[in-house]
Amino acid sequence: MKKLSQKNINDYLQLQPIDRLFSFDIIPYIELHDFERDEYIIKEGRSPDYLYYVISGKAKIYYTQENGKVTLLNFITTGSFIGEIELLQQEHHSKGIQTSSKMRCFAIPVEQTKELLFADARFLRHLSTFLSYKATTLATKYSQGLTFPFEHRLAEFLLLSSDAGYYRERHTEVCEYLGVSYRHLLHVLAQFVTKGLIAKNQRGYQILQPALLRDMATTTHQLDVTPLQLAQSQNKR
Repeated sequence: MKKLSQKNINDYLQLQPIDRLFSFDIIPYIELHDFERDEYIIKEGRSPDYLYYVISGKAKIYYTQENGKVTLLNFITTGSFIGEIELLQQEHHSKGIQTSSKMRCFAIPVEQTKELLFADARFLRHLSTFLSYKATTLATKYSQGLTFPFEHRLAEFLLLSSDAGYYRERHTEVCEYLGVSYRHLLHVLAQFVTKGLIAKNQRGYQILQPALLRDMATTTHQLDVTPLQLAQSQNKR
């Protein structure tokens, strides 16, 4: 992790004004952090030192089972919090979060702001609204995963997990996440190659036709609303 200069914060706040989520002046506490691909933001079982808000990049949530098997749970993308559940639970039961691309985040130090955050009705209201939306969306996505064709779900996953135009996740983790056999995953990937949607090379699977994949993925439901967007919709009521 690399901490960036504080002088850049106002530039990013103009693009993503997260200070509007708080009733107190959060700006003096905000830091800017950069992460490289495959870097751990939160390690399993550890309480994070920061509440993060993703400016750019992607990360994946995982946990390790008792038999040592690593299970992929979900992805985190731009406009999402990282560490909000751990902040509320205040327990050492955090899932692991590892970047799947370079990532830049706002970072709010928990130790310095915890009492302010817990006393801030505006922040807690926005956070609870977002968590409620997130839970409903994930439940809907799970039910759709049982009914929609695998090709559509794989198209969405390729776009969601890709980094700089390449998909290179472990097949075993993807099979478990999408609920398909290893053989079927390879079969559909081969079909996508034949159709010219993707191409396999040494770097992984290159996405050649993102627009076509996006058209296929529109039948599935993605978590595409950020806390800021939800807050803005509430203010309009």
